[in-house]
Amino acid sequence: MSDQQPADSPDSPAAAPVRPDPLEQRHALRRRTDQEFSAFYREAIRPLVGFLINQGAAVQLAADIAQDTMTAAYQRWNDLRAPRAWVCTVASRALLRKVASTEEEPVEEVPEPTALLARPDAIAEWEARHDALPLLHSLPPRQRQVLAWTLAGFTPTDIADHLGLTAETVRANLAKARRAAAAYLKAREEEQ
Repeated sequence: MSDQQPADSPDSPAAAPVRPDPLEQRHALRRRTDQEFSAFYREAIRPLVGFLINQGAAVQLAADIAQDTMTAAYQRWNDLRAPRAWVCTVASRALLRKVASTEEEPVEEVPEPTALLARPDAIAEWEARHDALPLLHSLPPRQRQVLAWTLAGFTPTDIADHLGLTAETVRANLAKARRAAAAYLKAREEEQ
């Protein structure tokens, strides 16, 4: 007999590698996806609402569109390469569809509080604190849209790519919006 253990023998078959359980792999992938998306959601939801407000949406409509957009982002999370740009594009398009399809009607009741609108009755108070909103609302839609994208941190080239415009068109609208902003601020200073 040999001093070697049967498992150590060169003639014995090697131990079969342990194959990971496919169900465990799917659960691990789902957990990782959930963690990544949750971090993105916490970081991006409020700026997305602000982005929509800067484009002219009422606070409640902006919150609804942002939430719907985030739901769609979660469903496609593993396919998104630039999630921040994707949610801005999708939300912006949803706002345009909403504005084109219906007219807003005033609600009789104050909406229920949510995480995005802790005190829905304080919307007017919040809007009054944000001096840029009257300026943004005074701009034509394309200038308002380009300025909102710029305020969200996108470059004219990025904006052009996402909106299907030329970079020159974006820059021209941005220049017009900036001139309008300067005139608006000058008029406000003269009023005071």
